[in-house]
Amino acid sequence: MARTRATDYDDKRRAILDRSAELFAEHGYDRASMSKIAEACGVSKANLYHYYKDKEELLFDVIRFHLEELLEVVEAIDRPDLSPEDRLRELVAALLEAYRDADAQHNVQINGMRLLSSDRQGELKAVERDLVKIFSDAVAGVAPQLKGTKLLKPVTMSLFGMINWHYLWFKSSGEVTRADYAALVSQLIVDGTRNLHAEPAAPSRRVSAAE
Repeated sequence: MARTRATDYDDKRRAILDRSAELFAEHGYDRASMSKIAEACGVSKANLYHYYKDKEELLFDVIRFHLEELLEVVEAIDRPDLSPEDRLRELVAALLEAYRDADAQHNVQINGMRLLSSDRQGELKAVERDLVKIFSDAVAGVAPQLKGTKLLKPVTMSLFGMINWHYLWFKSSGEVTRADYAALVSQLIVDGTRNLHAEPAAPSRRVSAAE
C-alpha cells in the first residue's frame, strides 16, 4: 500500500526548499550536505529523504519553484493592451517585487543551475525562455525597429542584467524604492534604444550532413 502523504506535506516541502536555498546561497552547494540541511530544517535525515531522494533533486526544485513563481507573477501582470512604455515598466516592477525576500533563491538560480544534469537544466531553461520571451516582446514594443534584428536579444538580456543583479546593492531601507528602480530601468531601455538600429538578423545557416 502506498504511503499516505501528510496534510501539511506541501507546506513542509516548501519550508525545506526555502531553508535549503539559504544554505546553498550561504555555504555553497558542495558544502551544504543533506545532514546539514536536515539539521537546519529541524527534521531527521530520514525525514528529509522522504521529501527528496538526493541533493540534486533538492537543488532542482529550489530553482524550479523560484522560476515558476517568477513566470506566474509576470504572466499575471502582463498587459499587452497598455502603452509599450507602461507595459514594460509594469513587467519590470512585477519582477522586482517577486524578487523581494527571494535573494537566496535567486542566488541559487544564477550559480547552481550549471551543477544539474543536462536534462534538468533543459527543463529549467525552458521556463527561463518563456520568461525572457515576455520581456523581449515588451522591449520590441518600445523599440519596434529592433524586432527581428540581432540586437533585440542583447538589449533584452541587458535589461535582465539590470534586474537580476540588483540584489547585490539594493536595500529596502534605501532611498531608491523598487518602484523607483523599475521606472529607472524601463526609462533606460526606452531612451537607450530610441536611436538604436540594426540590420535584420541573418537566417540560420543549415549545415548539411555532408559538411
